[in-house]
Amino acid sequence: MESTVIYEARESKCYLTLNRPQVYNALNRQLVTDLIATLERAESENEVRVIILRGAGKAWCAGGDLEELLELTAGNATQRRSYLGSFKKMIDTVRGISKPVIAAVHGACVGGGNELNIACDLTIASEKAKFGQAGPRVGSMPAFGVPQNLQILVGEKRSREITYLCRLYGAREAEAMGWINKVVPPDELDSEVDRWAEEIEVKSPTAIALAKKMHNAYYDLLSASAEIGVEMLTLFWGTDEAREGMKAFKEKRVPRFTT
Repeated sequence: MESTVIYEARESKCYLTLNRPQVYNALNRQLVTDLIATLERAESENEVRVIILRGAGKAWCAGGDLEELLELTAGNATQRRSYLGSFKKMIDTVRGISKPVIAAVHGACVGGGNELNIACDLTIASEKAKFGQAGPRVGSMPAFGVPQNLQILVGEKRSREITYLCRLYGAREAEAMGWINKVVPPDELDSEVDRWAEEIEVKSPTAIALAKKMHNAYYDLLSASAEIGVEMLTLFWGTDEAREGMKAFKEKRVPRFTT
């Protein structure tokens, strides 16, 4: 079976490519597991100084895998908690490894994909990239990046707007908010990411690792909220409301939410 994450090391750079292009690199359990493993592999290789996270095909990452999520809504709480624990571990691994992770974003970066983007140290995006959250529109909610970090990046009011309204934002708008670092034309994305990586590579790796740890301090203080998020989603994904949101999205219709 083809790996859901392609690993490629070139000198001091490691390129990790999310590899489920047929479903816009949606995050299923296998991709989450493979990404954790490849991040840990890159962390263990001394010659690697910077990790670059890309997406195959037309999107960077369109969020959680809908088919798998629908199965989880029909399953039990233990299964949902296990899946969510794996997702949290993926986010914690991106933030916890000592090496900077640069998100090279093109196409859609939505929902769980955006939470993965927020976990990365830096984000450089194509002008054609789109960012957003989709949870309340599709029977879910953000728990692993938006509550802890997006409101720090864009401000609390903007973060609530992004979460509640579930709009898509262009790359230039996201850059203006402080959501991402830089926007470039599509054909310059790879070269710009490489330039940023090369500037980091020549710096003290110990100093970079310590600086990353210091920048993570605020997130670490809020890590308990992600644990709470696991339990909240474990409960919510077992409701008729969550199932209706996901089914409506799959069927391309307006959901009929009732309380």
